[in-house]
Order: sequence, then structure tokens, then C-alpha cells
Amino acid sequence: MTDEHDGAADTPADAPAPGSSAVEGSGRHHRVEPSEPVPASGPPRLAPRPLERPPVDPGETSVFGRPTGVDGGFAPQRNGADGSGNGRIAATAPPPAALAAAFSRSPGEGTDLQRPPTPAGPAGEPGGPAFWDDADKPADADPWRNPASPVELGEPAPGDDEVRPAPGPGARLSVRELLFGRRVHPRALILLAVLALAVGAVGGIVGRLTADGAQTLTEPGATLTSTSESKERPPGSVADIAARVLPAVVSIEIKVGDQGGTGSGVVIDAAGYVLTNNHVVSPAAQGNGATIEAIFSNGQRVPAQIVGRDPKTDLAVIKVGVANPTVAQIGSSSSLAVGDGVLAIGSPLGLAGTVTDGIVSALNRPVRLDGGGSDTNAVIDAIQTDAAINPGNSGGPLVDSTGAVVGINTAIRSLGQGSEGGSIGLGFAIPIDDARRIAESLIRDGSVKHADLGVNAKSVTDGTTDGAQVQNVVAGGSAAAAGIVEGDVILKVGERTIAGADELVVAVRELAPGQSVPIEIVRDGRPLTVTAVLASD
Repeated sequence: MTDEHDGAADTPADAPAPGSSAVEGSGRHHRVEPSEPVPASGPPRLAPRPLERPPVDPGETSVFGRPTGVDGGFAPQRNGADGSGNGRIAATAPPPAALAAAFSRSPGEGTDLQRPPTPAGPAGEPGGPAFWDDADKPADADPWRNPASPVELGEPAPGDDEVRPAPGPGARLSVRELLFGRRVHPRALILLAVLALAVGAVGGIVGRLTADGAQTLTEPGATLTSTSESKERPPGSVADIAARVLPAVVSIEIKVGDQGGTGSGVVIDAAGYVLTNNHVVSPAAQGNGATIEAIFSNGQRVPAQIVGRDPKTDLAVIKVGVANPTVAQIGSSSSLAVGDGVLAIGSPLGLAGTVTDGIVSALNRPVRLDGGGSDTNAVIDAIQTDAAINPGNSGGPLVDSTGAVVGINTAIRSLGQGSEGGSIGLGFAIPIDDARRIAESLIRDGSVKHADLGVNAKSVTDGTTDGAQVQNVVAGGSAAAAGIVEGDVILKVGERTIAGADELVVAVRELAPGQSVPIEIVRDGRPLTVTAVLASD
């Protein structure tokens, strides 16, 4: 391999150049030429800088010098020549193509950088001067010969143009190869086994702790200590009354074609007579093919038949074929006082066996009933209660604190219209004293006769006194016979004060036909008392 230092070329040791000084070292002699003046006619020539080289240490020469008989940069071939006949020492193998393309001269230039030391020759030839002139490329313009030339990046080494496919996943190891194929180091297998055992041990400990924590929350053999009955239900309590009365209360279902309705009733006689409201059963009385069923508290269903109805008091009696039914105890409404506790029992909204409690909030409350599509045209002298009453309670019993029936639940006052109405704490029941008399007449005769005064009236007041003013008098009636005329204001019938037209109706119906009763009236501002013999309607 040729070494160039500041433009000086290597020459053999036995041929030093004239005017040069030979320095022995590393088996080579370096010639240093003095600077020459640049001819005025030609381009400037670059001269090597003077070099001062110390003598080479023989010890270093023996270590770093070329082997004996080797003058070039590469060892000679085994046959001693490359076969070219030029006497050069050839390398044992050609350099790789990529290195040759990267570090060799440009294509077309014959100057060989791998020039061994030869006898001095012409400029540009092996052994000749390091710098020479060339017509096409002066020495100072040849970057290969100018030591001050800047470094430039050349083109990248040519690569293989063949597109190689991306490597796929490697082959997987089977269990046999993993354990016995010697492809995995034994230490790795041991470490893997230790890790597996550690994971299993941690999982077992966590599972045991979890199981122990769960066991602290549950106890398979736990039992609760039995205690004596803590709820007292003394006689007269709501629970005691409900238990005694519920078996005597029935739900009534009416079916007329594809239409139907529900209500309630109470058994009042061991023969199977059930007292209810007229508006509950009137659809079945008016329609063909209608059916009535009574459902007892034990779930027993039996057909029922209408015994009699009274549209003027909204009462009716039906009969069921049940042997030895539970009969409700009949009380007295005349003994009630405002504030007495009462229970309403029935099937509100179709919910059978419902019990609600409250008090008597008013007595002798005249209430005109809305027939609701039935033939009911009644004014009742009602018991007012705040026990919750809803549609479906109609016909059910209102019982007192002894469990005796004191009224038949009939109507409610609500803020809604039609089916939107509901209980607002104002329910009304027909007093049992009136209902008992009507029921007995219906059972005996199938019909009821009521007392009639023979007048139509309206409610009036003068600011201090209320009454019922006669609008017209039925010819030949009781009022006409007593001398009552249109315009008279009725203030009292018998012992009952009349505050309006509805109260006049209920006051007369409480009396019996043919009964003689004093009536106080006001005529033209003058009070009068007349006696009327009540007729029958």
C-alpha cells in the first residue's frame, strides 16, 4: 500500500533522489526535496513541506515493520506475482466490490493508488514525483493530489437491489423441544418453575384470606332466638274488629255483556241476604243476560240474585246460596257521636278485604246522590267520616269500635270529575237505622213505601234563617190538605229543623206514611204551624 506524506513519494532505499536526505525507518526511505521557485511562465507548483523525521527505534521496527521480503502494502500471493508481468506484489484476495467502489479512483483514471515503491519515473507514474502537471488537470486542481482539498461525501455504496421479504415469525417451540431439545437454558426453566410456584402460592394465600373473610359474614348454623308474641291485639282493637267483620263482607262483581263493575256488600241474615247499594246492582237489574257474583273473604265465589231495590234511598238486597254464612252484627246509628272511631271495610278499586279507619266527622248530613248512570235518585241523611272511601267501597259496612255495623258506605266527595275522583277524607254512609228498615221491607215485600208531603221546594235564606221555600204544591197531596201554599217557607218538620230543600226530603222520608206531623212555616213574614198527614209515594 502506498503512503503519501505532504506530496513525498516512497522510493527504494538503494535509490535516493538527488539532493535528498535518506532517513531509515520502518523498512522505507523517505525523500525530502527542497522547495523550488515557481516558474513565471507556468502554474504554481506545490512543494512538499520540509519534514524532520527522527530515527526509527530498532525495537519498534522489529515490532511494527514489514516482514522480511515484503515491500508492498499487502502480502504477496503464494506464487509471488499476480501474473500481470509488471512486478507488483498482489494482495492475497481482491478487496470487496463495495470498498473498491468507495475508495478507488473515479472511473476512467488509470492512476493506481496501490502503487508499491519503484524506481523513480516520470511525473504521475509509480515512483515519480508526487505532483506533476497535466494539461487537462493541473496538480493544484486535482483533489486527489492536493492535501488541502476539502472532504466531500461521495455516493453511497451500491447495494443489493433485490427486495427481500420481511422475515416472518419464527418457529414455535413445542413442550418436548422446550424441556428436552436443549434450546432453552436450564436456568431459565428453573426460574420459570419458581415463578409459577410463587404465583400459585400467592393465589392460594389470597383465596384463603378471601374465604376466611367471607366466612366471618355468614354462619351456616345460625339461629335467631325465639321470642314471645310482642304485638298485642286486645278485644276492640282495629285488628280484632277487622278479623271479626271481614268474613261477613263480600265483593260483588256485575257483568252485563262485555261491561262490568264492582262493589261491596255485607251479610245481614243467616239465610244469605246481603245488603248493598242500589247503584251497585242496578245495571244487572236493567240488562238482559247480566250476572252477579259474590266473593267471600275466603275466596269462595257464589252467584247472587236481586231480592229488591230502592232507588230513592240507594239501597238493595241480594241473596246468595251459602249455608251458615257469617252474619254481621247490626248496631245503631242513633247512638253515634261526632268523634267516634269507625272502620270502613270493602273492595275499593277492586282490592277485596280492604280496611280503613277514621272517625265520625259529622251526623245527619243531607247528601244528594249522583245516580252515575243508574236509576238512583236519592237524598240520604248521611254519616260523614274521614275513613278513606273510594269507588268499590259502595255497599260495604261502616262499623263502630265494637264491630257493629252502623252505616252502609255509599258516596264520597272529591275534587275530580267522574272516574278521576278519589277520597279526600269526606265519605258518606247511610245510617244503619234507615238501612235496616229499608232492608226489612225489601226482604218481606221486595219494595219500599215512603212518606210523601206532596211539595217541590228550593233552599232559601234571609241571612239569619234558612229554610225550604215551596215552589209548587201537588193537588190532593198532604201539603195541600194541610193548607200549605206556594211561597211558604218550611222551617221545621216534626222535631227536625229544615235548613234546605234536601233536608226537607230526608226529614219527610224518615217518617212513616199516614203519620201526622206538625210543620212550621213562614208566610208573608208571619210564622204559622200546620199539621199534615203524610201520604205514601
